[in-house]
Amino acid sequence: MQSRAPRLVLAFCSLLLAFGAFAHAKAFRGAASVIRTAQLPSIYGSDFKALWLSDSTTLLTVAALFAAVALRPSIASRTLVFMIALIPAATAIFIYIFVGAFYAGHLLLGTAVAAVLASFRL
Repeated sequence: MQSRAPRLVLAFCSLLLAFGAFAHAKAFRGAASVIRTAQLPSIYGSDFKALWLSDSTTLLTVAALFAAVALRPSIASRTLVFMIALIPAATAIFIYIFVGAFYAGHLLLGTAVAAVLASFRL
């Protein structure tokens, strides 16, 4: 019999990432306001807005994939779950490089590590 622990871990990772996606998307209005007042060239402001919302959609997509695997582990291999976990891990690394020790980086790295560990037990 397979342990439920990896499925619960992936479900929890999914919830954290979905929460992060919605929180990030909700903060878009404030970020867009700052960009408008920053007097950046139009292309940079537009790129920033696109990347901001792209990050939210990426988080939500990874959350949906982890939720699907938590519900039906047979739909994905261990390797695929490991590879999907690299997405929040890479995002966390970029946050650490460009922003510093920011809580979002810690959450992303934590979910990535947890998902990797869960992938070994699927």
